[in-house]
Amino acid sequence: MSFLLGPLRKHIPGFKELTDHNEILNIETPKEIAIPLMAMGSTNLELYVKEGDRVLVNQKIAARNDHFVIPLFSPVSGTVTGFKDEFHGWGGRKSKHIVIENDNQYEAVAPTPLDYVSASKDEIIEHIKEMGIVGCGGAGFPAYLKYKPMTETPYLIINAVECEPYITQDYRNVNDYLEDLVNGVHILRKAGNVQKTLVAIKEDKKQTIARLKEAFGGFSDIEVVGVPNVYPMGWERTLVFELLKKRYDRLPSEIGAVVNNATTAIMVSRAFRLGVPITEKMITVSGDGIKEPRNVLAKIGTPIGDIVEACGGTTDENVHVIHGGPMMGKTMLSKNVTINFTSNALTVLIERKVDAIGCLRCAACVDNCPAGLIPVKIQDAEIAKNLDMIEKLDTNACIECGLCTYVCPSKIDVTENMRRAKNALRLRKG
Repeated sequence: MSFLLGPLRKHIPGFKELTDHNEILNIETPKEIAIPLMAMGSTNLELYVKEGDRVLVNQKIAARNDHFVIPLFSPVSGTVTGFKDEFHGWGGRKSKHIVIENDNQYEAVAPTPLDYVSASKDEIIEHIKEMGIVGCGGAGFPAYLKYKPMTETPYLIINAVECEPYITQDYRNVNDYLEDLVNGVHILRKAGNVQKTLVAIKEDKKQTIARLKEAFGGFSDIEVVGVPNVYPMGWERTLVFELLKKRYDRLPSEIGAVVNNATTAIMVSRAFRLGVPITEKMITVSGDGIKEPRNVLAKIGTPIGDIVEACGGTTDENVHVIHGGPMMGKTMLSKNVTINFTSNALTVLIERKVDAIGCLRCAACVDNCPAGLIPVKIQDAEIAKNLDMIEKLDTNACIECGLCTYVCPSKIDVTENMRRAKNALRLRKG
């Protein structure tokens, strides 16, 4: 981290009004779905089904079973017709997908609800694990692991900030499923033996803040906190420092905090109240390249091409379809990429030519880097292929938030150079 720190954040236009109040669209589930066999970057998953097997809704079909336990579930009933390699939404690479032919019967396995009031702390954590509840903010980190080592948790932070432009699915989930949010928060409080809970949301969401304060009004140890409308306030480190004025090395647990996304808390509630895993997601489809911006409900395994078409198609022949938001998401090269359990948005933007010029050495990227890095020096080291310098500059601390590119007056894609630098380190380490 640089010793001369700038603001480390910036207000940027949100364009939230495109989707924050219009009707939510239920996407018709296609005849064939394809679920990427990947969990937190790993493709080393154990399969529980084979070609020709009939599966039911909510049936466990695969799982990552190493130091992370992350099960995957079928969102439909039907027949496993095989496996195929296809691009996925985590980074533009191909990976194996399990293909299921949807029979439209939606026969389901028996649900496994659990009364958290009578359940022990360990039983709650185990249920979260078995239901495959992961972080819904994009990272997909298994939720149970945040609580397993915690005998007592001074702070639980519920992150409803949603700082990326265009994305409003957290906002809609909070407003449309407020009862589940409240229930999920209480479940997580018991899982962590939490002493104080902070529900964080942008301070300009006045009506939602009022609803949240009313919903949690009877609990003196739960506080709803409005935070500044700046990017990347929703990043875990930025939010923790804003609320607690503390920094940590690797995990918030080092300073006695656990952070969960608001939608994650809602999914936790559904896992206990209804006994069901995550098999569909609310996705914000927005941007100047989509004809009908809105939030949609789509089954995991639904192709992004189907979702774009359901929203009226594109406004231009040349668009970027980004899996995620415009700052941290990645442009998809195929309309066959499917929705996964971490998906939260498709941002469709009209292609515009950007003419970059040479670096002005203005240090705007340094002033605004939320991780306190020196992107311009990392970029120079990447161009020079100086791996020792790339490592010395703590490049792996970069979260690829895109702010360095956004503020660059030379229109240099600094973020892409940071990605290349990080990839060079990965290749060296094997």
